[in-house]
Amino acid sequence: MDAPLNTVAVIGLGTMGTGITEVLARAGREVIGIDICQAAASRAVESLEASTARAVRRERLTEEERRGILTRFRTFTDLRAAADADLVIEVVPESYEVKQQVVRELDAVVRPGTIIATGTNALSVTRLAAESQRPERVLGLHFFNPAPAMKLVEVVSSVLTAPAAVAAVTDLALALGKEPVAVGDRPGFVADGLLFGYLNQAAAMYEAKYASREDIDAAMRLGCGLPMGPLALLDLIGVDTARTVLDAMYAESQDRLHAPAPILRQLSEAGLTGRKAGRGFYTYAEAGSPEVVRDALTPVEDEERAPGRTVRSVGVAGSGTMASGIAEVFAKAGFSVVLAARTEEKAQTAKSRIGKSLSRSVDKGRMTAEAAAQTLERITPAGSYEAFADVDLALEAVAEDLDIKRQLFATLDKVCKPGAILATTTSSLPVVACARATSRPRDVIGMHFFNPAPAMKLVEVVRTVVTTDDVRATVREVCTKIRKHPVDCGDRAGFIVNALLFPYLNNAIKMVEEHYASLDDIDAAMKLGGGYPMGPFELLDVVGLDVSLAIEKVLHREFRDPGLAPAPLLEHLVAAGCLGRKTGRGFREYARR
Repeated sequence: MDAPLNTVAVIGLGTMGTGITEVLARAGREVIGIDICQAAASRAVESLEASTARAVRRERLTEEERRGILTRFRTFTDLRAAADADLVIEVVPESYEVKQQVVRELDAVVRPGTIIATGTNALSVTRLAAESQRPERVLGLHFFNPAPAMKLVEVVSSVLTAPAAVAAVTDLALALGKEPVAVGDRPGFVADGLLFGYLNQAAAMYEAKYASREDIDAAMRLGCGLPMGPLALLDLIGVDTARTVLDAMYAESQDRLHAPAPILRQLSEAGLTGRKAGRGFYTYAEAGSPEVVRDALTPVEDEERAPGRTVRSVGVAGSGTMASGIAEVFAKAGFSVVLAARTEEKAQTAKSRIGKSLSRSVDKGRMTAEAAAQTLERITPAGSYEAFADVDLALEAVAEDLDIKRQLFATLDKVCKPGAILATTTSSLPVVACARATSRPRDVIGMHFFNPAPAMKLVEVVRTVVTTDDVRATVREVCTKIRKHPVDCGDRAGFIVNALLFPYLNNAIKMVEEHYASLDDIDAAMKLGGGYPMGPFELLDVVGLDVSLAIEKVLHREFRDPGLAPAPLLEHLVAAGCLGRKTGRGFREYARR
């Protein structure tokens, strides 16, 4: 197995197999494409011809280089064509029976030293290796779709895999310009092991009618910076594929969070498997099209809603980063803002912080000096909440402590005029508990902004069981005026974003606890394989481990699911005072400023 892997056979020329052949041929490998369907083989050739022609037009390839790539790719419909391969990669359908048959047949075809790689992301590599007469040469090689663009490749070893085979395949991945991550054999490996649990919870959230498909997807795109929302991603991956992966994950973990949401079965059995079928969670222009078209579930934009209340002035309670950011957002949008804190000095400090933020915007050319000055003039600092007497909307952004918030809402109830809307920015506490501290619970609502408020576009609009229609309508109108995207959700722990984000982060910690993968490999896997802007441990250290633990506890207490219990490692780090970047140490260490 010491010889370089110059000739590679790819079995299965669907979307993934075709992408892998392109990567290999472009990297100078002799590629043997095999598919029992001649039409699939022909489409793979056409795809390579089209992609290399585009590359020539864009001057990324010369015509001579293109001819060389096309010459190196040959297609066949007979498995015996793999006889001369140094490496065989199978990407046939996710079925033990189909994959096991391929592995058994390859034993009679390939040379004794040929490495056999399975492209599975859900099935046991060990179980597939056991079908071979030489299991030491069988491993997993999991590319991500689209293979030419995605950098991550998971190299999966079973307990039977020879280290030399792993080394040879890892060297090949590097030569292809990929980032190989070594992982052990368990369903989903690293990236999909974390990704599919999150996707499953999003499907269950939608099935429970907690939020619309559009709001769930918008929340995760705008609140977490993800390239796609979870339900759109399920449609892209294939609802049936997701169900297969989750079935395999649940069979091993017995974690209810991995048990496929019933809606995945229902859609699969109805043939509504996503983009490839033209319909899944969304409806598409045609099978295989990325274009989403309106259907019976699409929200009607001019839907008749309850008329909202007039909001001209806003009170923001608090003096921290979030309160300052929210006050800046409202003042930029033309609202008169009263920024109140426990003391006049704290309020003035908060206003000074806003002034510095506006100056940075001027320096970067995002606004004029005149507009910045006018924005700052709209903000009136106050050392008492009595200053909220005339505001139309009072919004609190104080400490995430229910007792503190309830005391504040009792005060707001006394000082604010009748008809004023009272809002909380809580990210995890029950909004209705704040409402009950007032004599006007129908006027109380949640407005969960994301940090930094001036930059982040999302606001979760959290309606309690008693919030009136006109209050919700007013807040949505206000969000539009301050150029934020509102998503509707009910009053339960985590709302949309945190309810989906923090179990994913918790599961990443569990992977490290179980010594399955390193911090660096997990972060790399999610950035390169999932398109996440930050890896889970980078994000945990930014958010703060104490904040993360508090949210995990709230989620566990609300849903009583054992899978949501905070990972012990997170609790230990918080107990040791390792809270992330703010203390100089969390999952990683940081230079002191």
